[in-house]
Amino acid sequence: MGRMATAERVCAEASDNFVFQRSLLAYHAAAERIDGDVLEIGTGSGYGVEVIAPHARSFVTLDKHVPEAGSLPCLPHVRYMQATVPPLPFADGSFDFVISFQVIEHIRRDVDFVREVHRVLRPGGQFIVTTPNAPMSLTRNPWHVREYTADELRDLLARSFSAVEMLGVAGNDRVMAYYEQNRRSVARITRFDVLDLQHRLPRCLLQLPYDLLNRINRRRLLRDNTDLTTSIRMDDYRVGPVTADCFDLFAVARK
Repeated sequence: MGRMATAERVCAEASDNFVFQRSLLAYHAAAERIDGDVLEIGTGSGYGVEVIAPHARSFVTLDKHVPEAGSLPCLPHVRYMQATVPPLPFADGSFDFVISFQVIEHIRRDVDFVREVHRVLRPGGQFIVTTPNAPMSLTRNPWHVREYTADELRDLLARSFSAVEMLGVAGNDRVMAYYEQNRRSVARITRFDVLDLQHRLPRCLLQLPYDLLNRINRRRLLRDNTDLTTSIRMDDYRVGPVTADCFDLFAVARK
């Protein structure tokens, strides 16, 4: 079966292709918007570094884990740092753009986090952030402190930023077919949670069983729907207006 990846971070294994491809899209969409000095918060395995780096004068990436030696691209204008946020270990007005994908839902002090991003941006700078669209979640993810609706994320960003553009990441018929298969599979599992423990128990107690069931479910979907699961590509997703069935929120906040 192999080593089980947790649901805390996006995984590039085949059973996670549905999630990985739309996460990759966020980097390509951001690359079309950024230039100058760029900060990424939450680098993870670094699969987006080579997408963003060619468009930046300098690129600083920040993650709570120290990257393994040799695991990330070595580029002359890219610097890797380790820190837990907030706060951010940078002077005021250090960056033209800050990007952060699938991270804010993990941060307890989200108001402070957004305030810190605003602080390290230069006037006119932009914060590009993605996070799951709460209404499309099929079950509670105990790795997430919270999930946002479009209005909730807009209100959070508007506390610090002068303008917020709210977009969404939606999928085509192929993506929606996979989502429907996943929805049915998750429903078969959660019907046994008659006491609604997924919402009653502390997050820390749910993370291990969630990871186990999530991995079993996704690998079963891969086995039973191999062609569908592996055929999904980044181009099957699009960034556009927020809709009821968009999977992620894609927000651009301007200082």
